[in-house]
Amino acid sequence: MRLILRFLGFVFALTTVVLLAGAAGATYFVWKYSQDLPDYSQLQNYEPPVMTRVHAADGALVAEYAKQRRLYIPIQSVPKLVIEAFLSAEDKNFYEHGGIDPTGIFRAAAFYFQNYGKNVRPQGASTITQQVAKNFLLTNEVSLDRKVKEALLALRIERTYSKDRILELYLNEIYLGMGAYGIAAAALVYFDKSVDELNVQEVAYLAALPKAPSSYNPFRDRSRATDRRNWVIDRMVENGFVTPQEGEAAKKSGLDVTPRATGAQIFAAEYYAEEVRRQIYERYGERKLYEGGLSVRTPLDPKLQVLAKKTLTDGLVRYDEERGWRKPVTHVDLSGGVDWGVKLGEVKELTDIPWRLAIVLDVGKDNARIGLQPPRTKSGARSTDREVGLIPVDGAKWTRRPLSQVLKPGDVIYVEPLGDRTGQWRLRQLPGVEGAMVVMEPTTGRVLAISGGFSYDESQFNRATQAMRQPGSSFKPFVYSAALDNGYTPSTIVMDAPFELEQQGQATWRPENYSGKFYGPQTLRFGLEQSRNVMTVRLANDVGMPIVAEYAKRFGIYDDMPPYLAMALGSGETTLLRMTGAYAMIANGGRKVTPSLIDRIQDRYGHTIFKHDERECRGCEADKWDNQPEPSLVDRRPVVLDPMTAYQITSMMEGVVQRGTGTALKELGKPIAGKTGTTNEEKDAWFIGFTPEIVVGVYLGYDKPKPMGKGSTGGLISAPIVRDFMKTAIADRPAIPFRVPAGIKLVRIDRKSGQRAGPGDSSILEAFKPGTAPPDGYSVAGYSGTDGSSPEPSAPVRTGGGLY
Repeated sequence: MRLILRFLGFVFALTTVVLLAGAAGATYFVWKYSQDLPDYSQLQNYEPPVMTRVHAADGALVAEYAKQRRLYIPIQSVPKLVIEAFLSAEDKNFYEHGGIDPTGIFRAAAFYFQNYGKNVRPQGASTITQQVAKNFLLTNEVSLDRKVKEALLALRIERTYSKDRILELYLNEIYLGMGAYGIAAAALVYFDKSVDELNVQEVAYLAALPKAPSSYNPFRDRSRATDRRNWVIDRMVENGFVTPQEGEAAKKSGLDVTPRATGAQIFAAEYYAEEVRRQIYERYGERKLYEGGLSVRTPLDPKLQVLAKKTLTDGLVRYDEERGWRKPVTHVDLSGGVDWGVKLGEVKELTDIPWRLAIVLDVGKDNARIGLQPPRTKSGARSTDREVGLIPVDGAKWTRRPLSQVLKPGDVIYVEPLGDRTGQWRLRQLPGVEGAMVVMEPTTGRVLAISGGFSYDESQFNRATQAMRQPGSSFKPFVYSAALDNGYTPSTIVMDAPFELEQQGQATWRPENYSGKFYGPQTLRFGLEQSRNVMTVRLANDVGMPIVAEYAKRFGIYDDMPPYLAMALGSGETTLLRMTGAYAMIANGGRKVTPSLIDRIQDRYGHTIFKHDERECRGCEADKWDNQPEPSLVDRRPVVLDPMTAYQITSMMEGVVQRGTGTALKELGKPIAGKTGTTNEEKDAWFIGFTPEIVVGVYLGYDKPKPMGKGSTGGLISAPIVRDFMKTAIADRPAIPFRVPAGIKLVRIDRKSGQRAGPGDSSILEAFKPGTAPPDGYSVAGYSGTDGSSPEPSAPVRTGGGLY
């Protein structure tokens, strides 16, 4: 008995020593690995890179910008079904263990020893907490050191943070393939849905991805992806999260993945979205743009944006096709029985125009047989189906040549459906000319739509904001505004006669009217309506170019315009956005506006960090109405033009539409003002028109300026584009007249002579400031003769504005 007791004592002592040694070893082991553990407390204030999202005025998503496509979603907003799927796939005991799952560790250890020396990747036993530790604080290195650190960090994280916080970090950080980080972004990328719209099979597929996103790609290995998804569904059934019947139904469903586009989400908004991206980048920098989680609200009107794209495209095509056929996109050799679909599929198509690429298979007397470019499948590969069609004679009549002279087999061309004729197509060609359109709200400067060219896919150069072009005669309203502010009236007579300016060391400058003719004494109104160059030069010379330059700067057209007379005819360079903004200031009565593509920017916490409209709203913060005065807006924006002058120049530009160079818009039958612009040799053609509610600016011209051909004026090729846009844009809006400011006196005058007149065909109601009504007689600005005879050209003489 004593021997047994001694033996038991020895065993106990030995066990105690071993346990103490083991504990000491374990303590040293833990201490050693704890020395260089990362600081896990940073998880408390974790701010993951979150994508910036840009929204239209109606809340529709315009674009997303991110290096990691992620939307952070709090755990309270994560649907229960999503949580159950991820727990089933990754860590079913998550809410029971303390950071490490012993069962999983033993299973992984057995697998490791079983496959030791076989070059097989070890099986994972990481809990969700361990994955958080690895993803946030460690690397993906496969080593014992990393696993030990991962386990130690997991234990500490579990003691510091709640289970829900840990799961929230995990669900928002994990990479799920196709550039998506976190479940919210993945739901959009794979299914174009929000997380609360996902069904059983969809959440199961997302839960299958953390293990190996690239291995379960739905396009490269659909079978493997489906098997993994079904495995997750089985685990959900096993854990009681879904019924067996629901599980079977989900497994039988297809893996219907709908990839989400990464570019602009609103058709035709590519130029707009890119300009917004550029402005955010310039304002806040790259990191804030791609990782800051900004929420950007723009004034973009999706309907007007699509309309702007269509009307500009139609105008460019109309101009181009009037000049005949040029050449195909490219040519493909069809000899040797090659598959034309494969060859055609290699040609890059433009995805933002409503045309399709096609290849000419053969050409007959009355038609050409074509093959259409195979569309792409969801995986991005070209379809193996082959679609053919015909181009009849009337589908190419705009070429004004027989089909056999226009096309030959192997030509790659663009086509679009020919009306409702099945299988018949119309020949198209990419226009050589380019242009842009800007649509703006005059009272605020909010840009409602921008089209920066024919195709963003073809060229990302935004001609509305980046192209420096000569505005030509569209600059004249600002010369006339300076004159009206300095003693002139719309009925002031200015001489339309030859003008000469001697230039030191250069040839004498002799400006001419577009028609090459001169029309003698004419009113300012006539000069603007008919866009007379010589009258404008004589007027600018009389007013003084330094004053005109000041007005150009005041309206934001030029930053520092040189005071040369030629600048009065729009020979300087500016952008369409600046010109449209300048017209907006005339349209709103002379109040300064800054063209803006951004209404408001909020940071990731919802705090407003930028707001375009800086007007103060007094009384807008009241919780309820208690007989207090109505809220009022306090507008402290500077006035750049006398409201009476703004109305006078607006009235004169209404005459441009009614009787002058912009009559293309007359058919709309609503109050519209505007001005055409055409530069030397028709290199640029402009029209900017406005109503009290909207301003639309358009220009056409080659990117490398060259003559567009005789007759390619703003009134003939640009004004019809504005007309087509407004025909739809303001169709449902009432005909609102321009507001007449207090102090303006409307007097009936003869529009030819500028004198008072009774009712008649040539009489109009003209707007005058107080005390400037026309006299019985008149003098000529820039001419000193008074006998009424035809004057000889002479140097302009200051006449006090011609008011005598």
